[in-house]
Amino acid sequence: MQQSIAEFDLSAGELDIVKQALTDGTAGTPAIDVDEFGPQIQPLATARRERALRREQAASLAYLTTAAAEPGAVKTTSGLIYREVQAGTGVSPSASDFVRVHYRGTLVNGREFDSSYSRDEPVDLSLRTVIPCWTEGMQRMRVGGKAQLVCPADLAYGDAGTPNIPGGATTIFDVELLSIIGRR
Repeated sequence: MQQSIAEFDLSAGELDIVKQALTDGTAGTPAIDVDEFGPQIQPLATARRERALRREQAASLAYLTTAAAEPGAVKTTSGLIYREVQAGTGVSPSASDFVRVHYRGTLVNGREFDSSYSRDEPVDLSLRTVIPCWTEGMQRMRVGGKAQLVCPADLAYGDAGTPNIPGGATTIFDVELLSIIGRR
């Protein structure tokens, strides 16, 4: 329910109305006629999704500009912003390799949406099946290295986003390449 309601991008006042409607509905005394207001819900959700997308895109653009100007940052032709944090000494993976990594993913506002560190368990993955930002960024790393990958939405989760990542969001990954576990 939380994920469904999030797309409406409700103001505090609108959220109060929804809370009251839930309370009224639970008590069996709904003040709103669903047949009357129901057809208005989808157009409202669409308009609000678009508003939230534009806001996220603006915040992402500002962040990308700042990240590209950081010392050591390299912006590739695709738009990936790569910054080496610690040089590795091993080999670099190819786009078809399987790798073992530790990572932390955050949004431009600092909210963490995923982390292998918090699970205390590295992840094995194929560079063929990850977001394009990872496929490109991991090939710049060497085993034992750490890097930050700043991924514009078009190299990550796009305008659709995911349940944990808003549409249009730039994502930031702090990645540690532990090993290459399979070469293709």
